[in-house]
Amino acid sequence: MSGNPDFDLFKTTDDHEELRGAIRAIAEHQIAPHAASVDHDKRFPDEALSALVASDFHAPHVPEEYGGMGADALATCIVIEEVARVCASSSLIPAVNKLGSMPVILGGDDEIKRKYLTPLAKGDAMFSYGLSEREAGSDTASMKTRAVRDGDDWILNGQKSWITNAGVSEYYTVLAVTDPDGRRGANVSAFVVEKSDEGFTFGEPERKLGIKGSPTRELFFDNVRIPGDRMIGPEGTGLKLALRTLDHTRVTIGAQAVGIAQGALDYAIGYVKERKQFGKAIAEFQAIQFMLADMAMELEAARQMVYVAAAKSERQDSDLGFFGAAAKCFAGDVAMKITTDAVQLLGGAGYVEDHPVERMMRDAKITQIYEGTNQIQRLVMGRMLVK
Repeated sequence: MSGNPDFDLFKTTDDHEELRGAIRAIAEHQIAPHAASVDHDKRFPDEALSALVASDFHAPHVPEEYGGMGADALATCIVIEEVARVCASSSLIPAVNKLGSMPVILGGDDEIKRKYLTPLAKGDAMFSYGLSEREAGSDTASMKTRAVRDGDDWILNGQKSWITNAGVSEYYTVLAVTDPDGRRGANVSAFVVEKSDEGFTFGEPERKLGIKGSPTRELFFDNVRIPGDRMIGPEGTGLKLALRTLDHTRVTIGAQAVGIAQGALDYAIGYVKERKQFGKAIAEFQAIQFMLADMAMELEAARQMVYVAAAKSERQDSDLGFFGAAAKCFAGDVAMKITTDAVQLLGGAGYVEDHPVERMMRDAKITQIYEGTNQIQRLVMGRMLVK
């Protein structure tokens, strides 16, 4: 049975585990020491970016032909997981670089890939993703942003909301309606917008519950001229491309959720082994052990779901849509539960900033919301089941 490629992909290889060791060392020594101040000061984790760029872990998914590491989907998930274990905000550097650039990888020609993936791989630029709008979140096809043809160019007007790493990223994949009279869902096209484009501006940073080190801002487009060669794929295929992208990148959000949960469990275990009540460490009490057992069991189930979905992402299996949604949904719910339980295990100490579990609990919440709420994930899965 070990010769079956499905089982080989299900199991991490020696290379995957070597990579885990390398990124874990970087995360623990160069990212973790700054995680609390990044959260408290609501600042971008520059130390993490520098460490990740220096080690080529900032965008490990970029193919080797464009100067990238060429990491497979599972390896990319491991990078995100290990960074999220110490700092969720920092894990959005590799995660969102993949999200923003995945439409180019899936739908772009070699020219646009070479133009934008090469500087991404070098660490000279970051990539963000502009799909959601104020009134077009789960219902993406109702977006109002428009792109109107002007000769060989396109003129872009509108706005996008909840854009991760906005203002820091140099490049943005932006979805816009290019045929207002066209069939809903088949009238949207994808473009690359550059930070320096005239008429392209940003809103103020959102004041958020968690992931405070990753700026979330609105994008505004006021007659932004986009050269025609910056359209990703054929006209009218943008929404299909956007949804294909999410099939792949929802898996990375599952990996982020697993990493946050693992960090919270690790810290809680260390704490209960040291904390004494009634003359002994509270880890010796059965009630505490049962909580830890449930946390570890659910975490491992989530991790296995994410890894299986990552293998399907690498193979581009036909059922990736279901598994990507399932992995993201389950891992996000598990991360919220485990981080909440970690706070509970620390008692009053878990509720203050002296310990990282309250930050992890706040950070975990977004994994149930972005890249499609977990209610939408259940809708995706349900529709596929009855299709």
